[in-house]
Amino acid sequence: MRAAIVDRPGEIRVGEVPDPKPGERQVVIKVGACGICGTDLHIADGHFPPTPYPIVPGHEFAGEIVELGADVPGGWRIGDRVAVDPSLFCGYCTPCRSGHGNLCANWNATGDTVNGAFAEYVAVPAATCYRMPETMTWQQGALVEPVSCAVHGVRKIGVEAGERFLVVGAGTMGLIMQQLLQRAGARVTVVDRNTTRLPRATRLGAEAVAGDVGELNGEKFDAAADCTGAAPAIEAAFDSLRRGGRLLIFGVAPAEARVALSPFRIYNDEITVVGSMAVLNSFGTALDLVANGAIDTAELLTDTLPLDRYPEALDLMRSGSGLKVQVLPEASGA
Repeated sequence: MRAAIVDRPGEIRVGEVPDPKPGERQVVIKVGACGICGTDLHIADGHFPPTPYPIVPGHEFAGEIVELGADVPGGWRIGDRVAVDPSLFCGYCTPCRSGHGNLCANWNATGDTVNGAFAEYVAVPAATCYRMPETMTWQQGALVEPVSCAVHGVRKIGVEAGERFLVVGAGTMGLIMQQLLQRAGARVTVVDRNTTRLPRATRLGAEAVAGDVGELNGEKFDAAADCTGAAPAIEAAFDSLRRGGRLLIFGVAPAEARVALSPFRIYNDEITVVGSMAVLNSFGTALDLVANGAIDTAELLTDTLPLDRYPEALDLMRSGSGLKVQVLPEASGA
């Protein structure tokens, strides 16, 4: 089969690899769509430490079951349409046994540490599959994973109706976060230095938008969510909080990044700083939100490319010219 392969950091190609075979309790998925996110850029550049090389990346995906392994649970059949949670928790370490599988001591994920879905086919545990309604497209199905990350983030930070929230970053994750917060009753302001993205935030219901936190004239917020992973943005979000405010670190920063936050203010103003890592018991909820139209996917899905143009898709993601870039393995290479 054809697949995108990162042989080592900086060396990316599309070529032939063996067809995947389902192991026990696994299924093989014919990939309908697979989205690119920041982690895929980190993997391509060698900045995601868990990744071994070579690897077929791709962890935001949906497709059709075409082969069943032995002892597959759940009544799955060939032809079933599924979105797939890439999480591969061990189930026996202390975090897993305490209900924190996303912090698994033996953490793995399809497309991050084992071969993923920038390919024609991928093998996954049947337990990670979620049935898609016929009304959902493959592209919408591939958006479920990023929505599930945002669902977990919203649960971690909490939101009350009427709260004023600042979302820093109007990329795919920021706009998903905005929609979930608004659905929970928050009044949301969105900032992004790439001001071409701000009209989308406005159309999605943002109370206000700006190119920078500094343009908000010292306005204070009940809570803020950084969806950039950029240290200056995190610091600006922290400074925007009222006393008793809450800060969600949601964007993925480089491991070596550092921020300067006032410990006196955290103490004196009782500021809460919360992290949110990937997916935790949120995938099914996310699929329901997408299936029911609670997430406006049309505003998020901007670019699709065929598998043979995967390196170009990465460059498009880096450029920031669109939002969600997806690869459709069956699409024409023309």
